Amino acid sequence: MERLSPLDAAFLEIEDEDPRAALAIASLAIAAGPAPAQDEFVAAITARLPQVPRYHQKIRRVPFDLAPPVWVDDDAFRPEDHFARLSVPSPHDDAALCELVTLLMDERLDRDRPLWMLWVIEGLSEGRWAILSKVHHSLTDGVSATGLQRVLFGAAEPPGLPAAPVPDPGRTRLLVSALGDLVSSPVTGIGHLVGSVLHPRALARRTTDVVRGLAALSTALMPVAPSSLSGPLGHRRGYAVGQAALADIVTTAKAFDVTVNDVLLAAVTGGLRELLLRRGEDPAPDSVRSLVPVSVRNSASVSEVDNRVSLLLPLLPVDLPDPVHRLLRVHRRVTTLKGNKESAAGEFVTGAAGTEPFAASAWVMRAAAKLPQRNIVTVTTNVPGPPEPLSVAGREVLELYPYVPIALRLRTGVAMLTYRDRVFFGVTADRATVPDVRFLAETVVAEVAVLKAAAVSSARTTPDPPDPAGGAGRWRDRSGADPRP
Repeated sequence: MERLSPLDAAFLEIEDEDPRAALAIASLAIAAGPAPAQDEFVAAITARLPQVPRYHQKIRRVPFDLAPPVWVDDDAFRPEDHFARLSVPSPHDDAALCELVTLLMDERLDRDRPLWMLWVIEGLSEGRWAILSKVHHSLTDGVSATGLQRVLFGAAEPPGLPAAPVPDPGRTRLLVSALGDLVSSPVTGIGHLVGSVLHPRALARRTTDVVRGLAALSTALMPVAPSSLSGPLGHRRGYAVGQAALADIVTTAKAFDVTVNDVLLAAVTGGLRELLLRRGEDPAPDSVRSLVPVSVRNSASVSEVDNRVSLLLPLLPVDLPDPVHRLLRVHRRVTTLKGNKESAAGEFVTGAAGTEPFAASAWVMRAAAKLPQRNIVTVTTNVPGPPEPLSVAGREVLELYPYVPIALRLRTGVAMLTYRDRVFFGVTADRATVPDVRFLAETVVAEVAVLKAAAVSSARTTPDPPDPAGGAGRWRDRSGADPRP
């Protein structure tokens, strides 16, 4: 039996405690027309399902929560139950498509079935059509979901090797297995301890990283200044999309000696700043902290379908009016958090949950979901997508937009995905409190253009003022160099 990890199970527990949350992630693929017939589309995807065992498995909870839930085959699985077909309502544009996507994403997936759905959405303007691929977050993270896209929509012919069957073990066997794990866990812990003693340098290095990271995390979990971007959520979501040339972002990153992730996070910072200003709010320096997932997958685990992420929690400098200053401030703060091993601490915390009895961990997760957290305001995630063209039923995928769910008082979320030579943005927001989600998406894309213009402008020096969060200011020229000795 394969159990859910503590992080996988956490998405179920949060959803159970928050009736307003539907914690599925998704990709929205825009394809060249005409759309295939439904039986052709279903056949094209179904032929590849043997490569994704999770797509014919469901979750089986262990009695009394003695252990995490397990994945078992769904004996009643029928692929056709996971496909549907809809038409984009008038005026058949991208805004109408996004409205339809929110209606589909607001509905929770049925846990008595495998946790995924695929929709063919036809009738999009300019002869296009779309595919909405919805997967519960307990099944996969963004990096793993990209692997699923390659399997389902890649050009290569799939091998037809079915996975080994995983029958439902039944209540009695689940209980016996869970009790066995509870008894054996101290022995496993002793084994890990012995291994650590035999490798003291690795233990010391890991311990140092975790201690430094926990100190950084404790600082990051201070409550933020109140703003309209954080608070209770309603039941409905809004969704808007945008895109930018990857080359423009790379040019900006090279010019200012920062990373592509820094540029994207700075663009989101600018978008949130403009949203606050539009509402007549003064963006405070400590008002927006973002949860930034960090993948901890190695190359051997990219194809495995699960969640393997840690986190960073940077304060976004929405108070700075100059976009280049914001970029340099974002770069410094993210670099500092990485140097402080905040992601190592996040990985330690999520991993430590697996050493505790699941009933206790589940209770903590449910209790945390009920408490009004005031530390994190938004989620910002950047996932490297497939560089090669994808296709489905012989139709080329032209655009590929991500969707990230929101919950726990986070009223906005921005997901970014690279596909071929573009970066695609998907912005999710609480419809009741952030009705201007389209403005936010457009502003984030505009911020990319502003930063690109600054990067290619004539020779200029850019002051990077002192950071109130720590560190001295620097002066950089357009190449990113520091002209001071």
